[in-house]
Amino acid sequence: MSEHSEPELPELPYDYDALEPHISEQVVTWHHDTHHQGYVNGLASAEETLADNREAGDFGSSGGAMRSVTHNGAGHYLHTLFWENMHPNGGGEPEGDLRDRIEEDFGSYEGWKGEFEAAAGAAGGWALLVYDPVAKQLRNVVVDKHDQGALWGSHPILALDVWEHSYYYDYGPDRGSFIDAFFEVVNWDKVADEYQTCLGHFE
Repeated sequence: MSEHSEPELPELPYDYDALEPHISEQVVTWHHDTHHQGYVNGLASAEETLADNREAGDFGSSGGAMRSVTHNGAGHYLHTLFWENMHPNGGGEPEGDLRDRIEEDFGSYEGWKGEFEAAAGAAGGWALLVYDPVAKQLRNVVVDKHDQGALWGSHPILALDVWEHSYYYDYGPDRGSFIDAFFEVVNWDKVADEYQTCLGHFE
């Protein structure tokens, strides 16, 4: 049987209070230590169930466990990207090759941002900027929960979590103010790195 590493909660790339005043220390603590940890635990539990079922030759609970892998795995992976997508010295606008590609695929940075904000307003989970290797272009994607509405084969390079646990403590029902605050801490260097990784793999 092959050995797989256990999923682990990654450490934040900054202090819990580093994103203030845009995102509070309390929200980051709850979000990272409780919500993200929950997806890591759910993924580990589901993978253990699948392994046990394979060994026993009893697959009665495997369907539910596979759904749990998809839900919790996507939650774990997207949250990991979400933390990396932010930085206390972030904000501003993208530059270089990423800026050029955004303007090529969306007409302008403003065109991209307006569409991304619309995705964040419509989503019941996540707004994602992804690289679509089939069409060879960037796309904004509306994802409900963690895994509903994803585009097969695409690679997320920017993830904004709009589940209520991301912002209600700080902003109440005013999701729009939270979206604005996110743009004050976007780590465009990380987004650009993810974009370049896509080019290396897919183009």
